[in-house]
Amino acid sequence: MSTVAAWFRLARAGWIMTREGVVAALPGDQLSGLPRFGWRVARLFTRRGAKGRQRDQRLAKAVDRLGPSYVKLGQFLATRPDVVGAEIAADLANLQDRMATFPTAEAVAEIEASLGRPVGDLYARFDAPVAAASIAQVHPAIARQGDGTERMVAVKVIRPGVRRRFHADLESYFLAARLQERFIPATRRLRPVEVTKTLAQTTKIEMDLRLEAAALSELAENTKDDPGFRVPWVDWERTGRDVVTMEWIDGVKMNDVEGLRAAGHDLEKLSVALIQSFLRHTLRDGFFHADMHPGNLFVEADGTIVAVDLGISGRLGKKERRFLAEILYGFIVRDYRRVAEVHFEAGYVPRDHDIDAFAQAIRAIGEPIHGQPAETISMARLLTLLFEVTELFDMQTRPELVLLQKTMVVVEGVARTLDPAFNMWRTSEPVVGDWIRRNLGPRGMLEDARDGVLALASLARQAPELAERAERLSREIDAMAEHGLRFDDATADRIGRAEARRTRSGRVALWVIAATLIWIAWQIG
Repeated sequence: MSTVAAWFRLARAGWIMTREGVVAALPGDQLSGLPRFGWRVARLFTRRGAKGRQRDQRLAKAVDRLGPSYVKLGQFLATRPDVVGAEIAADLANLQDRMATFPTAEAVAEIEASLGRPVGDLYARFDAPVAAASIAQVHPAIARQGDGTERMVAVKVIRPGVRRRFHADLESYFLAARLQERFIPATRRLRPVEVTKTLAQTTKIEMDLRLEAAALSELAENTKDDPGFRVPWVDWERTGRDVVTMEWIDGVKMNDVEGLRAAGHDLEKLSVALIQSFLRHTLRDGFFHADMHPGNLFVEADGTIVAVDLGISGRLGKKERRFLAEILYGFIVRDYRRVAEVHFEAGYVPRDHDIDAFAQAIRAIGEPIHGQPAETISMARLLTLLFEVTELFDMQTRPELVLLQKTMVVVEGVARTLDPAFNMWRTSEPVVGDWIRRNLGPRGMLEDARDGVLALASLARQAPELAERAERLSREIDAMAEHGLRFDDATADRIGRAEARRTRSGRVALWVIAATLIWIAWQIG
């Protein structure tokens, strides 16, 4: 029955998207065959009131009708321009994650269930919510400390029922992804089912507020000695799966440029501090805040930038950090052959492609940049163009790099809002240059050699176990060659049941489609 429900939810979402003009706003004139026919039919069913809206307004209206799960879906796909295209991603990035607040009594019930204590014991005062999003809402409160002092805190509380709703909608997302892979072969390179799995995992993590608290704690530890940047401290005594209590931040939001100027802040210095902090987190730590829009950035009276709402974070391994640093350095010195080699060495571009042709394509990106004034060159735009070119050479999607690129677009945009003449390259050189000298110079070679020795030592310790596994595998292969491949009874039974479910699902799908058409006809009538 869950499959039937997923079909109905998917049909409902498609109908709402059609009625609100989202489907009609897509570039359907580039389609052919059945997809183009479907697009033309969708234009006929678009509501009259939706036709005068821009595409981002149509998306916002449709998502508002579909509910919180689709807000998260839209925000996630905004970080994946490789999947939905740059224009759609830009529209999705404009979605505002603002929802109606839920009653304070429900928030109190969530807190007490999560922490196992009455709210009156946890907080000296607990006020009405000041902001609400798709997953949680925030309450100002006063927390009484063990020494009798009181501190202002922000209490983030999960929205009741949001996990159940998202789990139900997730079934329809997986259904859509499987249909896409099956009927649109050109999209298989983008691995839509894997993308949906990433969405499921990302949102599952975001819905456990203990993990957001842990991310804040980790970022605080990484940046404790950094100038001009910090994150709120976490009150672990008042934090659980459904609630996180953290420091209340008094400051001016970075989207209030006039407020920053009135408070006497140096906007040029703020833009430099923001970019250099982000690059330090990315290259030095391999862990960065991935939702750094200006509404999540505050500036305190002393000019310190405070980043809040760490529900979405990104990680880069050493290999990815080296890749990023080398390509940026290659573009700076115009060594396009080296930029191409880095892609092949990392295994991102298949070996059957010509490295010289790839270097030529990269040159087409780099040369126009060197003809521009430095303050007009965007590092985020550079990475966007680079990813577009790598698609031509069958580079597999790297979600961590796409998330980094998307975050860099946002952060660089904030910096240019503060300082229209912002010079990205001059600002980033101290951080990127220092990382390159430390990690790609003699010191980096020594560290790589040390890591190699440690890896060999670990392999040597595992040698007896590996030899035993190899011998066991050899015996199993010999037995398979002699007697053939055999399934046990349980495996054969599962295969039979899977085939039966598949046949039954096909019949159910036909009934759902028929019922949906009847429902649509009734709605029109």
